[in-house]
Amino acid sequence: MNDAPARGPSLETIGMTKTFGRFTALDNVSVKVPAGTFHALLGENGAGKSTLVKCVMGFYTPDKGSLKLNDAEVAVKSPRDAQALGIGMVYQHFTLVPSLTAAENLVASRADAPAVINWRQERERLQAFLAKMPFRVPLDRPVSSLAAGEKQKLEILKLLYLDQRFLILDEPTSVLTPGEADEILGLLKDMAHRGEITALMITHKFREVEAFCDDVSVLRRGAKVGGGKVGELSTREMAAMMIGDAVVRPSAARTVSGKSDKMLEIAGLFVENDEGRDAVAGFDLTVRAGEIVGIAGVSGNGQSQLVEALSGQRPIKLGQVLVRDQDFEPSRDHFDKFKVFGLPEEPLKNATAPGMSVAENMAFRSFDKAPIASFKWWLSPGPMRTRARELIAKYNVKTVSPDAPIRDLSGGNVQRAVLARELSGDVDVLIVANPCFGLDFVSVADIRAQIMEQRNRGAAVLLVSEDLDEILELSDRVAVISEGKVAYLTDGAGADRTTIGRHMAGH
Repeated sequence: MNDAPARGPSLETIGMTKTFGRFTALDNVSVKVPAGTFHALLGENGAGKSTLVKCVMGFYTPDKGSLKLNDAEVAVKSPRDAQALGIGMVYQHFTLVPSLTAAENLVASRADAPAVINWRQERERLQAFLAKMPFRVPLDRPVSSLAAGEKQKLEILKLLYLDQRFLILDEPTSVLTPGEADEILGLLKDMAHRGEITALMITHKFREVEAFCDDVSVLRRGAKVGGGKVGELSTREMAAMMIGDAVVRPSAARTVSGKSDKMLEIAGLFVENDEGRDAVAGFDLTVRAGEIVGIAGVSGNGQSQLVEALSGQRPIKLGQVLVRDQDFEPSRDHFDKFKVFGLPEEPLKNATAPGMSVAENMAFRSFDKAPIASFKWWLSPGPMRTRARELIAKYNVKTVSPDAPIRDLSGGNVQRAVLARELSGDVDVLIVANPCFGLDFVSVADIRAQIMEQRNRGAAVLLVSEDLDEILELSDRVAVISEGKVAYLTDGAGADRTTIGRHMAGH
């Protein structure tokens, strides 16, 4: 490794254009990131952010445009070219080998790693390297035993170890607690301002942009539509650049429902993961009518298995689920009897038959009832399509036809279609998981408003989300899940982000 102090370079894309068939993913995009700065790249899902950074990293070759590093034009035809120029990327999901130690991950990442490694010599070099870094990780522990924050630090250290000094960060805090996120972004900001790195961060969190970034560029529909200095742009102005002239539905007001009966009770629940270990281990929680209880937690603490068990997708090993003090089994007849509805994460995968039509998917709850069915078995396509058209209009589902396969819809419209089906009748219990992940502003506002409306009508809502801002915005009470059980419970009003984050981290 070079012992000379590395410096963060400037980077500029000039007129970058990329098409896929007749679809223009990038349209003449020019973005400049000055040396020693922390730059935010904003834009909704599909705005072109990922395409832009993949062109910078050499995964894609742009049809037009050029790339400059330290004001000199460079050619990046592959990720290896990017690495040779000192451009590295921290991806949304970890790229480490879990069974190897941190030291082994670092050494194995080198292109010149020897076939036979002198570990005494390598550890001395690693210790000297870490002595220059603003944060450290335990070198001799398997990555699988590290906390999410330590893994993210190791991903960043790996790039610095490889002398990558222009860092592209793709939603780097999505797997972190608030405390871990603030610590890591603060350290990166300090390194940038000392000139040691330059960073470009893809994010959707305005709070992080305002707290840690120097400048911002905004993409919409493949084009750069604005940007400027952080502090000179308000959150409202940045959001307006992102969504353009799209009409955002106003947030539903939180009203007093007048109901407070105990509606959903989960008692001593145990659920195993795919490896046969307890992912949910003694989970206890009560949700009353007319309230939203949000479950916050770092990914991998049993949230997915909890929702799958309550949805009937995974067996319950032990424990009891009650609705209105009656035993509830996650079966179709009980969902109907107790008016339990839901929106699981990845609804196209978990809540639809992708090859079937929008109308057929919307009829999953009612295909054996009048007017769609006669004698509980004779299906009538006419009433099914009529009902689907009503729901499509009411819930603003954009589709060319009720007969189109639901897999042809965008992510936001799949969410709307499933919600339309789930909310089309009386709802007593609503279970939703990461309902707005990857969606645009308009869809997010629409879906959150619908969830709040169900709460205001008296439904008991269990909201599982890895987006703490979403939890704090919607929830009447907040429960933190850690190692498969409720580790902390507090009222939503005045909930302290730092305290929640500490319990998310298991402290």
